[in-house]
Amino acid sequence: MESESSPQPTRQPGRPRSEKSRRAILAATQRLLESGTVRELSIEGIAREAGVGKTTIYRWWPNKAAVVIDAFFDKVVAATSFPEAETAAETLALQAASLVEALSGPYGRIVAEIIAEGQSDPSILETYRETFLFHRRAAAREIIERGIAEGEFDSDLDVELAMDLLYGPVYFRLLLGHAPLDDSFARALPDLGLKILRKAPTGLARLFRRR
Repeated sequence: MESESSPQPTRQPGRPRSEKSRRAILAATQRLLESGTVRELSIEGIAREAGVGKTTIYRWWPNKAAVVIDAFFDKVVAATSFPEAETAAETLALQAASLVEALSGPYGRIVAEIIAEGQSDPSILETYRETFLFHRRAAAREIIERGIAEGEFDSDLDVELAMDLLYGPVYFRLLLGHAPLDDSFARALPDLGLKILRKAPTGLARLFRRR
């Protein structure tokens, strides 16, 4: 679907980048993060590992978080894509489960570290939102709106709040670590969330209607 197409990585003005150098930088970033953290990572370290100059990296990325996000963006998107399914509810359930599975491993650690780094550097969170989060939410919004149009979900549903309801618990567990991102959670979360999104809002569902 159009809203899920890969966004263009954040680039700085300058001459077109060499695809060979770009791949070397992203591969170097992946290798370094296998044994280290986002905080420990540095542009100098990436440049040294990739065999390029720091200016080459800064020509195309504003900060190390942007490099990290680009290094894992394609893999995370592929692992958490919105599948083709008969209903909007089924599509959301399958995608939410795949997100839990993806974030339960190394990708989750990296995402958590990016968010943590963003607490002291707002530009990092901005990069994460612009490069990854907003595109994922646009895709989810399209599915939910399809469900509303086809009568699966309440016509008065607050779509933004519904997305927070469905996906917020994933990040809550990821960041606080009070409970696991396991198979049981991957099954239970979309089931509970979609019960609230469905038509005939009663009880808690009323909280998620547009006001």
